[in-house]
Amino acid sequence: MDRKKYRLRQFIVLAMLLFVCFSYYIYQILFTPNFQWQKGDGYLYIRKGADFKEVLDSLKKNDMLQDVKSFAFIAKLAGYQDNVRPGRYKIKANSNNIKVVRMLRNGKQEPLKLTFNNIRLKEDLAEKVGSKFYFSEDSLLSSLKDPKVAKHYGFDTSTFMSMFIPNTYEFYWDVKSKVFLDKMHKEYEKFWTKERLSKANEIGFTPVQVSTLASIVEAETNQQSERSRIAGLYINRLNINMPLQADPTVKYAVRDFSIKRIYQIHTQINSPYNTYKYTGLPPGPINLPSIASIDAVLNYERNKYLYFCASSTRIGFHDFTENYNDHVNNANRYRGYLDKEKIK
Repeated sequence: MDRKKYRLRQFIVLAMLLFVCFSYYIYQILFTPNFQWQKGDGYLYIRKGADFKEVLDSLKKNDMLQDVKSFAFIAKLAGYQDNVRPGRYKIKANSNNIKVVRMLRNGKQEPLKLTFNNIRLKEDLAEKVGSKFYFSEDSLLSSLKDPKVAKHYGFDTSTFMSMFIPNTYEFYWDVKSKVFLDKMHKEYEKFWTKERLSKANEIGFTPVQVSTLASIVEAETNQQSERSRIAGLYINRLNINMPLQADPTVKYAVRDFSIKRIYQIHTQINSPYNTYKYTGLPPGPINLPSIASIDAVLNYERNKYLYFCASSTRIGFHDFTENYNDHVNNANRYRGYLDKEKIK
């Protein structure tokens, strides 16, 4: 009888030891840090159509995972191996298996912040955006150049770029290019509030025309204090059917943004963007104007200026005048400055 009790006690002790060991093992594989061990946060990119093996390969290749077997075991228990979801996932430093598996299985991506500004051409926008997301630069550029796509959103290929308001936006990495364009259109409509539309109407402009003039203002100056003044000057010219003669439009027409000085050969180019040759606004914006430049046009300075020229004494600023003779003097002084600095 005593022997039976002894054996029973041994069995119980052994069972308890096995239970403790098993529990400890389960705890270890569930909750012990297994990702980005002693590193900073990292990002895991999973393409559409990827399987679990590809996920493992990516984790190993980027040295993000310590114990492959324990992660694979938990992933199988949680049903993730057969339910891989694409996206951009933030793997926080020292994360454990259960936390990462739950995040991946539920598709809880880390939103990606997209900021774009200083964009001139469709190619520039496609490169800036396409480099951030799963969809390709080429697919976005193809949409930007497609007349049917532009028409779908209420634009043509010359005015389509005015739909993109420079700002910071949030997207998921695996967003489709169509979804990206849809959101940009919603943001465009949100931007053009009743107040902004009313101000545009007072000037006699459509939102596209505001953006077009704002793009010229954007290219003319980096000085916030000058933007509304330049906008007012150009509106004065438009009101009397006087050519804008805006140098940035000529640079856009010849597609050479490195030009420092505009010569007669440049102003003779036959392009609807050449505002020396054609009166009125160009067909569309020559860049993506900042919100500050758009609002500068909507709140333009009421002045009588018709001429302005880069200042020879206040570098980065401009000299404004109402009469041509003063403008010629200002321009000659600035040309003298360029010659002195050997700027061609």
